[in-house]
Amino acid sequence: MSEQTAMQKSQAAIKEYATTLKAALQTAMKAGGPMAAIPVCHTQAPQIAAQVGKKYDLEIHRTSLKPRAIAPQPWEKTVLEQFEVEKDAGKPIGKIVWHKTVDENGQKELRLMKAIPTGEVCLTCHGTNVAPAVLSKIKSLYPNDEATGYKLGDIRGAFSVTAALN
Repeated sequence: MSEQTAMQKSQAAIKEYATTLKAALQTAMKAGGPMAAIPVCHTQAPQIAAQVGKKYDLEIHRTSLKPRAIAPQPWEKTVLEQFEVEKDAGKPIGKIVWHKTVDENGQKELRLMKAIPTGEVCLTCHGTNVAPAVLSKIKSLYPNDEATGYKLGDIRGAFSVTAALN
């Protein structure tokens, strides 16, 4: 696909993934609180990412400097670190986006990342005061979890998209 098409599809994919995941998390939280929401991130989030990726013909996931499930690739880590600099300089998290076209093993690809702000609801599982039962469930699913200790307004991580170009 062309770079312009890849950019449009990448932006649409991030929006769809974020909207779908947020709706699933809100539904689970209303139905059963954080214990019901944990399986959404554990099971449904990867399924949503796969479905959205297939629909838009790209790869999409979430990552973070403090990962729970998907550790950042070296290039993603560099971008996430730059996002922190931009946030510290006063840029609103919702406006922090990065993209670049690269040649990876002879294949051109568009890489795009968009920062994810830590909202109030995120703190239930990612904050500094996570309930012991919730923390225990998280640790059982993610033994190497690093994704706690966040405060409102922190960058929780980023959506990361890679799309092959012609």
